[in-house]
Amino acid sequence: MTDRAASPITLGADSNRLAYSGRVLQPSLQARATRRWGWWLYAEYRLMNMRAYLQTILIRSIGLPLLYLSSMGLGLGSLVDSGAGGVDGVSYLVFVGPGLLVSSIVMEATGEFTFPVMSGFKWQKHYYAAAAAPLTPAQIALGEVTAVGLRFVAETAIFWLALLAFGAVTSPASWLVVLIAPLAAMAFGAPLLAYAATLTGEGAQFAFIQRFVVMPMFLFAGTFFPLAAMPPYLQWIGWVSPMWHGTQLARVVCYGMANPWWLTLLHLAVLVGCTVGGVWWAIRVFTRRLT
Repeated sequence: MTDRAASPITLGADSNRLAYSGRVLQPSLQARATRRWGWWLYAEYRLMNMRAYLQTILIRSIGLPLLYLSSMGLGLGSLVDSGAGGVDGVSYLVFVGPGLLVSSIVMEATGEFTFPVMSGFKWQKHYYAAAAAPLTPAQIALGEVTAVGLRFVAETAIFWLALLAFGAVTSPASWLVVLIAPLAAMAFGAPLLAYAATLTGEGAQFAFIQRFVVMPMFLFAGTFFPLAAMPPYLQWIGWVSPMWHGTQLARVVCYGMANPWWLTLLHLAVLVGCTVGGVWWAIRVFTRRLT
């Protein structure tokens, strides 16, 4: 029983079977498994809670790619292609498709790492409930990031399939975008999670982030046109934006956009660095507030 309790999967199976039989796992075994796999157990809890709005997630995951690609890729794209002959040597649909994918997933991080985080500390207080178990604050923060990250992978996969259906990818390596877009979302979302965890009251902070961070990032991060086409005094928005770095990587794998190897590594380093730094900050804030 001790060995079987070491895995979160067998722990769940044992718990369900014993619960139906009127028995439970010994407290020491539950605590031992929780201390080892607590981050995954909390992620599983968050994923189960997402079932409450699963219909909304599915409608968005399926409807948004169809709407974006039909209006921006085909509608606006036909005008761009007829007037300018495409962008970056490819049709506008192929150019804008990866940008729409990355931007939609990155902006989704705003919804998961703002008010739900405040709810966990102030309204529903489920972070405190989890911290009362053998879970550590670090495991709670890591579980939060893991659950949302897995959701983003699933949503990205659906969007990528839509790109395939619309003929918006030309490279066999395009499947890598399923990893790139969630990484870009975490590069923005993990620091946002940490910041939201520092707030003790609901003011105008989240509205400020939406209006003065998310929207400029969406409009000026090279989603709809190359960053070089913007005035130099606006290009810095792209360079400091995880959305632009993720979009550039997505275009490299989706249609082979010409990009120096050092710049590709720089894009990847920025995304990984922001993600790791954001998770580290989140762990520190969660530890301070939950202990």
